[in-house]
Amino acid sequence: MPEMNLTQAKVAVIGAGTMGIGIAQLAAMHGHSTYVYDVDTSRTQAALQDLQAQLSKRVAAGKMTQELLDSTFANLTVVQDLQQLADRNLIIEAIVEKKEVKQQLFQQLAEICSAKTIFASNTSSISITAIASAIPQPERVVGLHFFNPAPVMKLVEIIRGLQTSADIATTLIELMTRWKKVPVTAKSTPGFIVNRVARPYYAEAFRALQENVTTPEQLDFIMRECGRFAMGPCELTDLIGQDVNFSVTQSVYNEFFNEPRYRPSLIQKELVDAGCLGRKSKQGFYDYRSEVRTPAYQLPVLYAKSVQKLKVLVKGAWQHSPALIECLKQASHVELSFQAAEHSEILIGDVSLRLSLGESVELDYTQQKVVLMDWHADWHNAKAIPVTASPACSEQDRQVIEQLLVGMNVIPIWSKDHAGLYVLRTIAMLVNEGCEAVLHNIASEQDIDSAMKFGVNYPNGPFEWVNKIGYNTILQILKNMYRIYGEERYRPSIYLVKQAALGQAQQVSPTQLRVAG
Repeated sequence: MPEMNLTQAKVAVIGAGTMGIGIAQLAAMHGHSTYVYDVDTSRTQAALQDLQAQLSKRVAAGKMTQELLDSTFANLTVVQDLQQLADRNLIIEAIVEKKEVKQQLFQQLAEICSAKTIFASNTSSISITAIASAIPQPERVVGLHFFNPAPVMKLVEIIRGLQTSADIATTLIELMTRWKKVPVTAKSTPGFIVNRVARPYYAEAFRALQENVTTPEQLDFIMRECGRFAMGPCELTDLIGQDVNFSVTQSVYNEFFNEPRYRPSLIQKELVDAGCLGRKSKQGFYDYRSEVRTPAYQLPVLYAKSVQKLKVLVKGAWQHSPALIECLKQASHVELSFQAAEHSEILIGDVSLRLSLGESVELDYTQQKVVLMDWHADWHNAKAIPVTASPACSEQDRQVIEQLLVGMNVIPIWSKDHAGLYVLRTIAMLVNEGCEAVLHNIASEQDIDSAMKFGVNYPNGPFEWVNKIGYNTILQILKNMYRIYGEERYRPSIYLVKQAALGQAQQVSPTQLRVAG
């Protein structure tokens, strides 16, 4: 198809639900003549009345000008017949998530509109290639996936079906940029970018709960505190709706022909079966029937400060956690010395404190005094860190670790043995999923990072994390977890393996890392 300029495009939005009205608001606010159609006209009128009330409040609060409100509604028109959409340049559907219904709609529009009219689907999971297969001029069918609420969320995924015109994708990138969005492009694949790459954030959380090594409230605290995620996985799925999140997971799992990385969790299925859907049902992982949700997590109170300075030997480069070593250097309760070594560890007497590389202290260090800890994204402001001790560690050995950490105002959260612990394990799996998407040419590293930061509010994208932690470290974590679990879900992506081998995209030079066992 010839390249098209959409700066003055006439737009139509089909579907007057929350998403549809939000998209229509965006188009109208940016100067486009915008038609809104829904099979239920009264629903459309009610939705626009609600929008009028919401925007009037913004005007009253000084967050929006009266002129912008007036021009927005001057650009919005409710239509009652699809025939009225004949002159539209861009039609965006935000209707029910059923492929056949979307196909039928676009088939009707194909008979009404010009062959140059762009048909965009706001689907979050249905194949754009499949939708387009039944439409005349399938090259004009594209995915335009907004995130809820559409006027607020920055990310828009532009999805190319097998036959989607490259010019249309490019033109929509320009249009979304004008709408002050962050557009990313991806090939049509189950889950696109966000709903695919985000699966491990939930899957690894549910695995930890199923293995009975933590609780929802403790896990959410750890992910917020150490990973700097805005919400933990349990509270986030309660907000999304356990049924909605479970349905997306099932869809991605089935569409990928039962790929083990996406296998749904029995923990979540139990919640859904019980009707414990989260906030909307007042019960999920948490109880929302009172003003303050329960249960709530409280850090343990520890008074383990050392009377005498601890003699601490820092071995290795600690390239994955340089801020931890900086904090140790500033601590007054330790007497530090340093030694070059192949592996990074902190020795206090005969007790070795190490970053977890996906090992199991109960399988790999039964005869050694080893304490493995999780990764912290912000050691300079750290309050707590998960740790797990090998069977060889005595209570006195654990107290030595507590003295070291509490002296830095960091509370150790003693955990049962869990390979890779929580934050680091999750990040490793998110990185691996991002690598698989790049390997299959679904999206670029930059677009994947943007999608995860602006679509689900992650503090970093997968490739930003791996540049901080190191490809070799992430690879070693996955190799150890693959060895321990013997499950295909933990197999490292060949893209990750090659990046580690080449030492590319790392801010630190690769070093040889320990292999457990």
